[in-house]
Amino acid sequence: MPKILIVGGGYAGFYTAWKLEKHLRKGEAEIVVVDPLPYMTYLPFLPEVAAGSIEPRHSVVSLRRHLKRTRVIAAKVTGIDHANKTAMIAPNGGEAYDFDYDQIVVTAGSVSRTFPIPGIADNAIGLKSIEEAVAVRDRLIANFEQAASLPKDSELRKRLLTVVVVGGGFAGIETFGELRSAASALLAKFPEISFDETQFHLIEAMGRIMPEVSLETSKWVLKDLAKRGAYVHLDTQVADATDGVVKTNTGEEYPSDLIIWTAGVMANPQVVGGSDLPREPRGRITTQADLRVIDADGNVLEGAWAAGDVAAVPDKTGGLPDGTCVPNAQHAVRQAKRLAKNLAAVLRGEATVDYFHKNLGAVAGLGIGTGVFQSGKFALKGFLAWGAHRGYHGLAMPTWERKWRVLWGWWHNFFLGRDQVQLQTTQEPRAFFEAYASRPKPKVEEAPAAEAPKADSTAKVEAEAK
Repeated sequence: MPKILIVGGGYAGFYTAWKLEKHLRKGEAEIVVVDPLPYMTYLPFLPEVAAGSIEPRHSVVSLRRHLKRTRVIAAKVTGIDHANKTAMIAPNGGEAYDFDYDQIVVTAGSVSRTFPIPGIADNAIGLKSIEEAVAVRDRLIANFEQAASLPKDSELRKRLLTVVVVGGGFAGIETFGELRSAASALLAKFPEISFDETQFHLIEAMGRIMPEVSLETSKWVLKDLAKRGAYVHLDTQVADATDGVVKTNTGEEYPSDLIIWTAGVMANPQVVGGSDLPREPRGRITTQADLRVIDADGNVLEGAWAAGDVAAVPDKTGGLPDGTCVPNAQHAVRQAKRLAKNLAAVLRGEATVDYFHKNLGAVAGLGIGTGVFQSGKFALKGFLAWGAHRGYHGLAMPTWERKWRVLWGWWHNFFLGRDQVQLQTTQEPRAFFEAYASRPKPKVEEAPAAEAPKADSTAKVEAEAK
């Protein structure tokens, strides 16, 4: 059987394997997915996870549970030698080994793109993984708990109640709006803290936010956030974040214990950099419209495919300025579905079909009861848009098992409210046990036995004379 190696089990990787299982007959090919994590994360839910609106485990899809005929390897791919159709696989805690394949699908996704700004690497946190979203939720609630016990004129209290988000794209604005909504709900549980003490600032280098929606809609979002005590600073850049004090190029300073970086993504550098597959200037693997990898001259590399954030896929609609599809979940899912069909076709000697997807609109949640929806010139704002946001993503969540878990959680929260309990100590699970665990007492070295005093030679002579 031909062996299909899928590098990455995120959006594009999971959907490629899932659909290949559907399109390929049993025994037609062996499918192998390699990813260090055993699950796919539904990234659009991360802002709601950070705000306590969705249970974290409901936002991920188990690879082993839902990929019935796929071999899942928990490891990293540290090298791809496509010239010899070999990949280097490094298992968690094990020795790396070579893995031969016939077809390779690179869907390693993206990571947060940062800049060498002092303090960002040491004090900020991204929002590209479920672990980061959980950490943000726990930190927000823990900061409220700590601040409530401090005097009102305390500088530490002010710092704990200040949240700074960097980046005004969809991810940044959704995270910003959801956290503002979560903080407002927390105030009901903390009478010691006033609304005016909570400070929310978003820093955006461009002159507008959310380029996916119209300028009018983006201005409405700015006004809505300002009404709720969340302020967006346009044409502003972060110059320094040393010791958690965010300093901007315009002179403002915001001491904060929660700095969230959402200012762009880049193709996974570990996978792409360790491969011999051709790349474009932004570091993405170059493909043609049917998702097969091509070189600089446009020649197809047989047996190599790429999709999702890691791939520079041509935009056949002509609606994007650089001619390639933007790195978002909408494209990753649809590219994976097309890739699975095309790969099955190639194995059977059939023709491929180009990927073509015209964006039907954009929808964003800004906190419970508030959202925006944009499709062409048509726009919805407020509660109806929020309902559209939840409806779309509830249905887009893969597998009915995960859909039901998300919908059931939303239904419970409608009556019971957010589950605002922080479990920050889970990041150090043995701390409580170690604090009280009995330990062997240190051994006491025994003192050497005292030697008997030697008899004086004179006394010895006298004794013999007697």
